[in-house]
Amino acid sequence: MSSRSIRRILHEHLFFHPYKIMIVQKLNAADFLNRKNCCKEMLQRIPAMATLFCSDEAHFHLCGAVNKQNFRYWAANNPRQLHERPLNSPKVTVWCAVSQFGVIGPYFFEDDNIAVTVTSERYVTMLQTFLQPKLEELAEEQDLGEIWFQQDGATAHTARISMDLLREMFPGRLISLRGDVKWPARSPDLSVCDFFLYPLPQRKGFQTSPTHFGRA
Repeated sequence: MSSRSIRRILHEHLFFHPYKIMIVQKLNAADFLNRKNCCKEMLQRIPAMATLFCSDEAHFHLCGAVNKQNFRYWAANNPRQLHERPLNSPKVTVWCAVSQFGVIGPYFFEDDNIAVTVTSERYVTMLQTFLQPKLEELAEEQDLGEIWFQQDGATAHTARISMDLLREMFPGRLISLRGDVKWPARSPDLSVCDFFLYPLPQRKGFQTSPTHFGRA
């Protein structure tokens, strides 16, 4: 039986549809309840007139990736095409925060235009020299109310020097691992930055096959 006939039977007679397997974050048994409890606590504790800033970093790699599960090369003979990529692809690390008033950022973690690892010291520098002034500028234009700040449990975020500064900036209003509202582990899909903000520029960037990083 031909593959065409099989597909016709599956689709027209058995009413089956092709589905793609999605790669997602693995969750432990306790994670489901922790994530639900976190969302409930945020709804209960954050006042209606308060402002919530959700923050995170993302890596933008210069070298694109080919999804082997979705890509097929049709030809009479196997072209033996290879997709080569460097071991350490050039990348830039970007931080942003999102709220109802818009996006604060981007902030690039780099030294002399070279991307660097996000350490607690560099994270604190970003909070002091970038986030705090931006919040002050925004507050001059509109009433922000009480500002709540959310971050994930990355080591640079939850180091002592980072947490001390954040507790000073957002007393009683910090959503984080060991924060006033505990952010659950393994929950990137709960962050506005990860499921809404960063996917769009990542898709747009590789439509033009970038060869270098530049500032818009």
